[in-house]
Amino acid sequence: MPAIVEIRDLQKTYDSGFTALKSIDLDIREGEILALLGPNGAGKTTLISAICGIVRQTAGHVTVGGHDTIAQYRGARRLIGLVPQEINLEPFEKVMNTVRFSRGLFGRPRDDAHIEKVLRQLSLWDKRDAKVIELSGGMKRRVLIAKALSHEPRVLFLDEPTAGVDVELRRDMWETVRKLQADGVTIILTTHYIEEAEAIADRIGIIAQGEILLVEKKAELMRRLGAKQMVIELQHPTERIPEQLAGYDLTLGKDGGSLVYTYDTQGERTGITKLLSDISAAGLQLRDVQTRQSSLEDIFTDIVRKDS
Repeated sequence: MPAIVEIRDLQKTYDSGFTALKSIDLDIREGEILALLGPNGAGKTTLISAICGIVRQTAGHVTVGGHDTIAQYRGARRLIGLVPQEINLEPFEKVMNTVRFSRGLFGRPRDDAHIEKVLRQLSLWDKRDAKVIELSGGMKRRVLIAKALSHEPRVLFLDEPTAGVDVELRRDMWETVRKLQADGVTIILTTHYIEEAEAIADRIGIIAQGEILLVEKKAELMRRLGAKQMVIELQHPTERIPEQLAGYDLTLGKDGGSLVYTYDTQGERTGITKLLSDISAAGLQLRDVQTRQSSLEDIFTDIVRKDS
């Protein structure tokens, strides 16, 4: 799959001396959903702002659809839709006019059929004559997306698009993002809700302290770094792990009522069969056994902690 956004050695240092981005290299593939994860201050918003031309990079270059974002700014920016974190809308303007005006800002001819399509896609058509001030927070975020899509961009940046949105509406937004991808839009998503990235992203990028730590297909990342845990509940609590079991990666659960075994899902052998046999030989009686797989949040937290 070809790259629609190419980033090479992108750097940003502010006048204060703070370096927000350190030699970023990244290819964003056409038609994918890339989730960019990172703690507060990691550089996510600065990276998006540099690609969109809101922040001027100190070094490096970015192309969008083959257009350099500095030398060919208008050509590059015309291909980009941006949904910022902040809700900044004219409160007394009607939804239809707000979205139509955004299309005009990019020099696109009036196309009410396209505006209607976008509003219907975002469940805003019934609100087209409502003033922005009359809308809920979730609906205002939909208007921001409609504005970003009004000029028919090929790349859509969503910077914390579901911040402050309830769980039900958040899931509706996920479905909207999937539909946009089906229409051929490339989507770059930053989010604090890691389950959001786990639910809809094709690839995961992790950024911390202005550096990209990894970019990988979600499924491969979870398979490569995901550990599995087996919780072995005991018939009778134990005060310590028997010496016979010292060779296993075991921890004692709460109140000594269980043993927690962590094992590598990629290993040829998990060691579970021998472990259960050795537990029995150590005089411990099993009551129940449960397993759990590492979530994307577990993996993300571990990677960022190691980098800090």
